[in-house]
Amino acid sequence: MVHETSSAEPATTASVALAVDIGGTKVETALVDTRGRVVVSSRMRASTGRGITVDAMRAALHSTITDTLAALPDDAILVGAGIGSAGPINRSAGTTAPLNMPHLQGFAVREHVASLLPEGTRVELGLDGMCIALAEWQIGAGRGVNDLICMVVSTGIGGGVVSGGIPVTGADGNAGHIGQLRVREWGRDVASTGQTGTLESIASGPASVAWARAQGWEGASGEDLSRDAAAGDEIARAAIVRSAHAVGEALAGVSALTSTRLVIIGGGFSHVSLDYLDLVQSRAREVAVLPSAQHLSVIAPQLGDTAPLVGAALLVLDTTHDDIRRQGSSRHD
Repeated sequence: MVHETSSAEPATTASVALAVDIGGTKVETALVDTRGRVVVSSRMRASTGRGITVDAMRAALHSTITDTLAALPDDAILVGAGIGSAGPINRSAGTTAPLNMPHLQGFAVREHVASLLPEGTRVELGLDGMCIALAEWQIGAGRGVNDLICMVVSTGIGGGVVSGGIPVTGADGNAGHIGQLRVREWGRDVASTGQTGTLESIASGPASVAWARAQGWEGASGEDLSRDAAAGDEIARAAIVRSAHAVGEALAGVSALTSTRLVIIGGGFSHVSLDYLDLVQSRAREVAVLPSAQHLSVIAPQLGDTAPLVGAALLVLDTTHDDIRRQGSSRHD
């Protein structure tokens, strides 16, 4: 497990929430205050990975949560815990079944987290992409905007949608799975996700690396792809453009469906080239049919890698959006 520190200013010590972020490569926990700031020295991390088992995930959550709670200031009040998880999730049942962690199908994550907390602590579960969108909308790059799409392009591709000032969660909490949209044929699908023909299987970091290697490129990672493209490697650059164009085309369709003109894109692979977001924006505008997408703006997030944690915390800290929390709440009695 890795202990991480925060460079943010010290958080207030009135009300704080435990934030849990469960992703394909790591689980992170932290304490977050009502202004969206991570409590110094409370951020903990443990590795996950495609092969992680339920027992290993339970152990990772136990160790990170225990160490995070040890950083709770003496005068702070723990108001609850918010969990943002890779999906799909079942918000009402409190379970998760991540596509990129197949051994966790049906894992009762809400119940397990609740068992690690004081009796009666409220625990909420949300899709990780929706948590990121919530954070950027409330206190980040989308603040003051009523309609936006938030995306993460990384090991996988996920997202969240805010429409008319309301976070769109769907019946079971899985709205925003933009990475699972079927997109047009982009050549032979070489993704290792088990899914084919989806935006994620074409445009994610691992999918782009796999495609480049299939063309004869000899690198092994997104970092290699970024370096070689910057040095003039044509295949590496083509893989980056391919990813950005696929994302742009998908966003043109989502924008037409939601009439959204602002897209916030983060995640590790979105930094693979300095012009990645520009490539996404230009492609979306180029293929757009409706005016909303023809004027689409694609921007970077403001919260960086704290967004998943901040958004998870907002599931219990933000009292203005009861629709997010109405389903999937639990008390460990």
